[in-house]
This record gives sequence, C-alpha cells and structure tokens, in this order.
Amino acid sequence: MTQTGSPARGGDHPLGDLRPPGGRGGLVDVFRRRYLLSLLVRKEIRVRYQGSVLGLFWSYMRPLIQFSMYFLVLGVVLGLRKGVEDFPIHIFSGMVIVHFFNDTFNNGTRSVVRNKALVRKINLPREMFPVASLLVSAYHAGPQLLILIIGSFLSGWHPTLTGFFAFLLGSAVILVFAMAVALIFSACNVFYRDFQNLVDTIGIVILWSVPMIYPFSRVLSTSPGWAENLYLSNPLANAVLLFQRCFWVDSTSDPKATAAAELPGHLFARGFAVLAMGVVMLVIAQAIFHRLEGRFAERI
Repeated sequence: MTQTGSPARGGDHPLGDLRPPGGRGGLVDVFRRRYLLSLLVRKEIRVRYQGSVLGLFWSYMRPLIQFSMYFLVLGVVLGLRKGVEDFPIHIFSGMVIVHFFNDTFNNGTRSVVRNKALVRKINLPREMFPVASLLVSAYHAGPQLLILIIGSFLSGWHPTLTGFFAFLLGSAVILVFAMAVALIFSACNVFYRDFQNLVDTIGIVILWSVPMIYPFSRVLSTSPGWAENLYLSNPLANAVLLFQRCFWVDSTSDPKATAAAELPGHLFARGFAVLAMGVVMLVIAQAIFHRLEGRFAERI
C-alpha cells in the first residue's frame, strides 16, 4: 500500500522545487544569470533610444552641453575658474561621477515598476532590474570618460600609478553606493511612487554637495573643521576627489603642489573608509530589498 499522507519530496512534487519568486540568491544570483542580465541590458538600451535618430550620440552631446554651460556661466561669468588651473578638467572629471550616479539613481529607482510585466510573469531575481540600470548607466558613461581622457591628454595629462589607483578606488566607491541606493529606492518606489520624485530633488542637492563646479580648497577656506569632516562624509564627494586626483591633478603643471593645496589629507584612507561604509550599506540594501520583494507583484 502507498502512504497517501507522507509529504512529497521537493524533486517528486508535481510542480518541481517550490521556491519564492525571484529566488533567494540576491545579487549573487543575478550575476549567475549573466545571459538573462545581458538581454535585459540590451532591452534597456534599445528602449532608451527608441525612435531616436542620433541614438548613442546623445551620450556625447548632453554632457558636452552641460559642461559648456557650467564652464561659461560658473567659470567665466562668475569667475570660479580664477586660481584653478585646468578648470575644465576639474569640472568634467567630477561631472562624469555625478552624471553616472544620478543616472543610476534615477533609472534604478524606476526599474522595478518599469518592468512590471516581467515582475508579474517571470521567475527571476528582482535585483536584476536595478543592476541592469547600473550597467546601462555605465555604458552611457563610457563616452563621457573617453571625452575626459582625450581632454586630459590635450591639457598635458601625465598618467601615474597613484592616479590610476585613485581612479579604481573612486570607481569602486561610486559603483557600490549607486547600487545600494538603487536597490533601496527601487523597492520603496513599488509601494510609494513619491520616491521617484524624491530622486529628482536629491539630484539637485548632489550637484552642489560635491567639489565639482567649485574646488575643494574653497570648502577648506570657508568652513570650520567639523564642517569639513561632515562634507567629506559624503561618499560622492570622496569619489569626485579621487577622480580629480587621477585626471585633474596630473594635468596641472605641478601635481604635487596641486594635490597638497586642493585635496584633503589622507584622501586614500578616506576613500577606503567610505568604500567599507558603502559595502555595509549595500548589504543592508540587499536585506531591505529581499524583505519587500515578495509583495512586488501584488503592489504593482
């Protein structure tokens, strides 16, 4: 006789292994499904330029126009470029970081809601949507980085090992923090659409809270010590300074003097500190996302 009351094993269940939608692997599971991730990234890129004649060319035009306005209005009209050697490189090296973060933050926040059809129908890690937004932002940051490298060489840039290390550390800081905020805001935006409007407001604050359109030495000369430490607790400010250490400082006539006068002390130590803080924040963001994702389908 067969025992009808005994529970079926996972492999013998008529529906196979029963797992919660999206699995439990989180970000690790996302990168295990690299092919699916690549399809989603290609879809995001195609949708972004759907119906556009110029396509990727806008990735060159927008930052160039934005840079031109910053340089002409703030640098020339308001005179912020006075005393700042290679002021265009100073602005643009910070702008690459800020634009990448804001683009990831903005599109990452909307990523789950924007892919609601996939959320309802397909079993895949929900973290894949903000990750795809980050990769698309990185794809569009490539042309800006290329412009920055060419402009730096034209300004007399001499790449150094220290500068390259600053570039890697700054990139790691901005990637980790961009991923963390995209995860948190994309999950919260499913329940309250106010979060996608809040992102635009935060983007304005970010623009003025990093030493991009003004040099860090202005912060040193106008703020008390506690305000300087508070300013440098901003991970984006540290990422911008690390990028400037790579491109702008090594483009000046005396990089050592420029670094001593225009950069904070212990820049790399601060960079590692905010990177560690970012990793902790990413772990917390993953936990929040995982806790909320079970209700995504019903709320969307």
